[in-house]
Amino acid sequence: MSTENEVRDLFNRIASDYDRLNDVLSLGLHRIWKQMTVKWVNPAPGAVCLDVCCGSGDLAQILARRVGRHGQVYGLDFSAMLLTIAQQRDVPSVHKAPIAWVEGDALALSFPANTFDGVTMGYGLRNVTDVGQSLAEILRVLKPGGRAAILDFCKAPDGCTQQFQQWYLHTLVVPIATQLGLKAEYTYIEASLARFLMGSEQVALAQSLGFGQAKYYAIAANTMGILVLQK
Repeated sequence: MSTENEVRDLFNRIASDYDRLNDVLSLGLHRIWKQMTVKWVNPAPGAVCLDVCCGSGDLAQILARRVGRHGQVYGLDFSAMLLTIAQQRDVPSVHKAPIAWVEGDALALSFPANTFDGVTMGYGLRNVTDVGQSLAEILRVLKPGGRAAILDFCKAPDGCTQQFQQWYLHTLVVPIATQLGLKAEYTYIEASLARFLMGSEQVALAQSLGFGQAKYYAIAANTMGILVLQK
């Protein structure tokens, strides 16, 4: 198990190549999956939303356009380098909400309870050191009735899916990362997926923490999944 500092250092190192690798490795499909994630949250115009583990800001930008100029969006990440990139990409517009970029910890969110109408997280839950604590923090900061949607790799019990994921990692991810000098940084994905919770386990954990509703949707031929929660 990697420590929080080790994971933070990893993301700081890959920050400059993060977006390019996401596009190449997902054939651009991660943008569709992120749109789906925000649709599951379904924030109304004027809503206040949070994107946890915001990375370079894709989900926060989608949220900002969805809630409009009368809303407010916060993007939180513990990687200062990724936050810098997110801020550089953030072009103010009258057609979207302002985004506040916050350096912070997904296990100890720096917001009062019952603050947000909606929360998203993209490819962050698999990397936190305590999944239960991260979900508990999302539950705490959500308003009653608020929804959260969490996108990540799907750890499926199906052997064929596991074999495909291993092929994908070994044949595509590691070679491309190696070309960019990031082989060590990207080989962590397989290990993080091996210890990640299956969808049914994520649902059970969320329910035990007190979420009123919890459903898991496998997408992309069971290689990705979205955990949808409601307080």
